[in-house]
Amino acid sequence: MKNWLKPLAGTAIVLTTLLAGCSKAPDVVTTHEQELDWNNLQGPVVVNYFAEWCAPCLRELPELNEFYHQDIESTSNLQLVGVSFDPLDNQQIKALAERHSIDYPLALAQPTAKFPFERPKMLPATYVIFADGSVKGPMMGEQTLASLREAVKQ
Repeated sequence: MKNWLKPLAGTAIVLTTLLAGCSKAPDVVTTHEQELDWNNLQGPVVVNYFAEWCAPCLRELPELNEFYHQDIESTSNLQLVGVSFDPLDNQQIKALAERHSIDYPLALAQPTAKFPFERPKMLPATYVIFADGSVKGPMMGEQTLASLREAVKQ
């Protein structure tokens, strides 16, 4: 390499590293390899907190799956994310989804998910985050297909 190119190459590497370090990490990464950023939403995101030990949470899973298949898979501006209330690692979250036939994406534990509201104290708890940053919820108790459809209307 010519002597005058070495400083340029070094500068390019430093700038690339700095720029890569400046990019904002997503607020949530899901089991479906989605990355959510609350500041760049195209439409509502339904966030459902649940736990395996919570009977009402397990009873509402078929409704959430139906909502996902009927309303979310067909549109690009509506999303659903499940969040384990219990501290599980990424492998345990994926196993939980498989064990309970959860078809919609779940928030991974790593990297740590950030939500624009406090963690609920009771379950099941559902929130809707709208593109303008407003949050509806928590909606407590089991949700149905009808209540989820109503909740995403602003």
